[in-house]
Amino acid sequence: MPEIAKFVNSGAAAITPALAEKVLRLLPQWKLEFTQINAPKFPHLVDQLEFLADAVEDAIEGAYKELPYLAVAQAVFALVYAHKKMGIIPDSLLDLGRADDSSVVRAVLIQNEKAFAIYAGKQGVDWRQITSRA
Repeated sequence: MPEIAKFVNSGAAAITPALAEKVLRLLPQWKLEFTQINAPKFPHLVDQLEFLADAVEDAIEGAYKELPYLAVAQAVFALVYAHKKMGIIPDSLLDLGRADDSSVVRAVLIQNEKAFAIYAGKQGVDWRQITSRA
């Protein structure tokens, strides 16, 4: 995970407030796309992406102000990365195409576990379901 965490941190460093606002406007469409992901080897990916999208929306719109900006930037990076069809592993590869997306998302969740667990609790979301530890 350390290399993926470095990758996420590097990508998040490029997330500006303007880019986060742009992503916010695209999230309704992306959320629909995410629900269409068929990745049986990564059964929690869709829920995790939806969770991150909700957290980004709430943070950027000001509905939830306690999320650190680094967590928001990392979540935005993960959403952008998952939305792109070409990544470290192209999404078109059967069985493996979403492995990189899942790794990026999990790195974001792990690095910001405390902040996201608090957010989940305040939203009535079972954090264990998001982290797949249930």
